[in-house]
Amino acid sequence: MTSKAATRRFDIVIVGGGMIGSALALGLSRQGWHVALVEGARRDAVLAAREPALTVDDFEPRVSAISLASERLLDELGAWTGVLESRHCSYREMVVWDGDGTGRIQFDAAELHARALGTIVENRDLVRALFRELLASDVALIDGVRVRSWSRAQGVELEDGRRLMARLVIGADGANSRLRQWAGLPTREWDYDQQAVVCTVQTTRSHRHTAWQRFSLTGPLAFLPLLNESSDEHFCSIVWSQDTPEARRLMALGDEAFRQELEQAIEGELGAVTQVSRRFAFPLRQRHAKDYVADGLALVGDAAHTIHPLAGQGANLGYGDVRVLLEELARAMAQGLAPDDELVLARYQRRRKGENLAMMAAMEGFKQLFARDELPLRWLRNAGMRWLDRLGPVKNRIAAEAMGLVD
Repeated sequence: MTSKAATRRFDIVIVGGGMIGSALALGLSRQGWHVALVEGARRDAVLAAREPALTVDDFEPRVSAISLASERLLDELGAWTGVLESRHCSYREMVVWDGDGTGRIQFDAAELHARALGTIVENRDLVRALFRELLASDVALIDGVRVRSWSRAQGVELEDGRRLMARLVIGADGANSRLRQWAGLPTREWDYDQQAVVCTVQTTRSHRHTAWQRFSLTGPLAFLPLLNESSDEHFCSIVWSQDTPEARRLMALGDEAFRQELEQAIEGELGAVTQVSRRFAFPLRQRHAKDYVADGLALVGDAAHTIHPLAGQGANLGYGDVRVLLEELARAMAQGLAPDDELVLARYQRRRKGENLAMMAAMEGFKQLFARDELPLRWLRNAGMRWLDRLGPVKNRIAAEAMGLVD
C-alpha cells in the first residue's frame, strides 16, 4: 500500500517524455502550471553525448520531417536552438513521382518565399534538445520508471510504488497508449497490411537538400536528406513502405542485393547507393481514438492518432495537438478554470479532431490511389500530377498547408 508521504500532487501529470510529451510539459510549466513528466528512459541516457556520424551506422534510423509550424513551436519553447546544434538537414525541395507512369510534381521553398520546406531531424536529437530545456525548467521530471496504473480516483501509480495525483493527466505514451486503454477510450483502427523498412544510406550523388518520394503499386519509397557534422550531402534516411510480403522479402535480402534494389527503386536519381545501414521494419497501422478526452484525461500525439508515414506528418500532427492544448490551457488559467474543466477539454478535442481526421483521410486516399493499377486510373493520376505541377498557386497552397503556413 502506498504511504501518504509517497503521494505527490500536481496540476497536470504527463505520461510519456518523447518528442510530444516533453514539449507539452515544457510549455505548460512556462504557463505556470505545476507539472510532472513521467518517462521510462533515464535522463542520462537521453542526454548522453554521441560520436560524430562518419558512416551510415552512426545515424539513428528514426527521423522526423519537422514542418515550419512545428519549428516555430519548438523555437518558442527554446528547444530549436538545441536542434540546430545537433545533426539536422533542412530541405528546400520535394520531388514526388509515380514510378508506374509519367506523373511528377516538384515543390520548391523559393516559390513560397520560404527558406525551407522543413527540416529532417533524428528523433533522439529532438528529444535531447527538449530534455535540456526541461532540466532548466520547473517541470518535475520523473524518469527511469514506468506507470503501473491510472484511474481518476487513485491517480497515477508508478511501478516503484509512488503515486501522483493531478487534476489532469495527459497520455503522450505512444500508439499503444496504456492511459488510453485504462480510460476505456475506444479506437477506430485498421492494418495497412504494410511494413515500413527504414535505414540510412549513402549515395554517390548529393541529395541537393531535396526530399525524394517515388510511388509504386506496393507502396511509396522516400529518401530524406541528412547531413553529418561535416555537412556531407550524400547521406539519406529511407522509409520504404511496402505491402507486407514485399517488405519481408526486402528484409530477407543481403546488403548487396538490397542496395541494388534501392538503386532501381529510386530510378538512379541519387546515383549509386554505396552503403546501407542495418535495416528495421515496422508494421503500419492507422489508429484514431474516437475521443481524445475523458474525465480528467487528455490524449496527444500517437496516443490519439497514428497515420501512414507517406507524407511525414505524424510528428507534426502531434505538435499541432501540443499547440492547441497549450492555447486552451492558457485560456483556462487566464479565466481561473481548472485544467480538467470539461469545456476546456472539449474545445481541445473539437479543434484537433477534425484536422487530424482530414489529414488521415487524405493520406488514405493517396495510398489507395497509387495502389490501383487500372489503366484509366493510372492515366488520370499521372495527368493530375502533371496538371498540378503546372498550376503554381494551387500546388503552392498545398505545400503551405503541409508546412503549417496557413492558419
